[in-house]
Amino acid sequence: MIFRRFLTIAAIAAWSVALGAAPKLSSTDEALLKAYDAYRAGDAVKLQRFAGQVGSAHVLAPYLEYWRLKLRIEDAPEADVQNFLERASGTYVAERLRADWLKELGKRGEWRSFDQQLPRLAQDDLEIRCYAWLSRLARADDGVHDEARVLWFEPRELPEGCRALADRMLEAERVGVDDVWRRVRLLLENGQLSAARRALAQLPAADKHDDALFNQAATAPRKLLANPPKKFERRAAREMLLFGVIRLGRSEPEAAVEWLQGKLGERLPEDDQKYLWGRLAYEGARRLIPEAHGWYARADTAALDDEQLAWKVRAALRAADWQAVRDAVDRMSAVARRDPAWSYWYGRALGQQGQADGARAYFLRISGQPSFYGLLAAEELGPMAGVPEPFHEPSEAEVAAARAVPGLARALELYRLELRTEGTREWVHTIQRMTDAELLAAAELARREGVYDRAINTADRTAHQHNYKVRFLTPFKDVFNAQARSAGLEEAWVFGLVRQESRFIVNARSSAGARGLMQLMPATARWVARRNGMRDYSPANVSEVPMNVALGTSYLKLVLDELGHPVLASAAYNAGPGRARRWRGMQPLEGAIYAETIPFNETRDYVKKVMANTMYYSQLIGGKLVPLKERLGLIPAKSAGERPGEELP
Repeated sequence: MIFRRFLTIAAIAAWSVALGAAPKLSSTDEALLKAYDAYRAGDAVKLQRFAGQVGSAHVLAPYLEYWRLKLRIEDAPEADVQNFLERASGTYVAERLRADWLKELGKRGEWRSFDQQLPRLAQDDLEIRCYAWLSRLARADDGVHDEARVLWFEPRELPEGCRALADRMLEAERVGVDDVWRRVRLLLENGQLSAARRALAQLPAADKHDDALFNQAATAPRKLLANPPKKFERRAAREMLLFGVIRLGRSEPEAAVEWLQGKLGERLPEDDQKYLWGRLAYEGARRLIPEAHGWYARADTAALDDEQLAWKVRAALRAADWQAVRDAVDRMSAVARRDPAWSYWYGRALGQQGQADGARAYFLRISGQPSFYGLLAAEELGPMAGVPEPFHEPSEAEVAAARAVPGLARALELYRLELRTEGTREWVHTIQRMTDAELLAAAELARREGVYDRAINTADRTAHQHNYKVRFLTPFKDVFNAQARSAGLEEAWVFGLVRQESRFIVNARSSAGARGLMQLMPATARWVARRNGMRDYSPANVSEVPMNVALGTSYLKLVLDELGHPVLASAAYNAGPGRARRWRGMQPLEGAIYAETIPFNETRDYVKKVMANTMYYSQLIGGKLVPLKERLGLIPAKSAGERPGEELP
């Protein structure tokens, strides 16, 4: 993925058939797709007309019926809904309709029917949980108020059912002014300004905020901080001032710190000062400002949330402060501490402090996991981890049984019609309770059908029986081998990158326009083609496998040559060479520390997965057997006088 962020291939790639063209659609296919378009447009009349052309015997007939019921859910007879739920029991569309129906029943306050349906819902849904609490309140179950307090601190806008419950809690005086302000702070920290305004409207008249101050804090925080309200005693004014500091800190943490250390900042209550130090340390750490490590020391550590503590760990790693690493991890919630990243770094901290036995215990927790930190932990304990064997391959009878599973058949039909989002949801729902043997059979079915992302992701789910040849597929191997060799790149690394980029979906296309196996942006593809003198290049053929891989490997080689390190090049391929350079430290950094402290969540995850993928591919295709820690190596420090030369696109 080049120069784009926050995109999920599984949600946006278009289905294709290996190197060939997609088959021509039949009249039935066209009718079904028109029915889908009518459903999305909310046109029940057109939907009915086109659905009639498809017929009730079609493998996707349950979808047609679901679409019809969904469009009239507000006035659908309960008998019609119940009939569909019984006939389609266990299917993905039945689960979706049950969730839709529960929300409708909640809106109506029809609690008897709601309570009958609720136990049959498998998925978790915040709004349905809120309606369930409202149902209990209707039965005078006062214990709801204590349980439901958690929703009050959701860092986002609440759905309709939850807003109704929040209003009930306010009316019953089970949440107070302090709770409202706590929610407002949380929403403002997360940039949810509209939701924060609605929360502010719930304050009693005596605590009302000044909307002009709110607007100034949101749009011109420097101006507000230069001319703040004269009196901070009134909480509404003080909270708007804190919001201004946070808002400034999001773009200019150092300027916000300068204000906090000045005379006006010192007038704030101590608790508010510590709160701001925590927020500004978090913002500074995410921008890799070295001073942020010291800012954390002035915050109230007990008040930091898991995300703030995660960045406290990262700032401490860059500062080589191993005790601070341990302190921050110790403060995390039990759920957060189970993240393999923090087990690994806690173990490393113990090892750096001479506690070898304690370090070993932490590495043992995660060393068997097939992940970036699982591989690193295994190397801390001994030799480089090998690919788990044997490779369990399903029999033809097992693959035939998978093909006969209705949910998988529906998913494959949806993929064939390029309804990939629906196909993926159907597939995931269908395989969620499968055994290892069934998963491997389903993965093999997907591989044979060319739906490589489902093959990989399904094989990834097995717990005891594995087939790493499917987890780490090598479609189009001849093309990749030739192009990697021509570019002078390690083939295993190229495969590892493409596995993360597109899961080998040929016509993968992002919402930003990146295309093909190697997810090339049009401008980048055009630049590389011109630079390499490719006369046969055109925007129309950029997704064709030979062209896409030739362009992608050529660009990757240019990035590697410019940056000089595969970790930097991996980060650059995802987020751009300029950012990859800026993320280096003032001193050389371990490759693992560089990867863990990448500011973009997507790029951080991307680099880890590309490097872990490379380890497995290197063993499966006979590449270089180099330990992960050695591959990660050291990332050179920034150089004030360095000249990057030609800037890559």
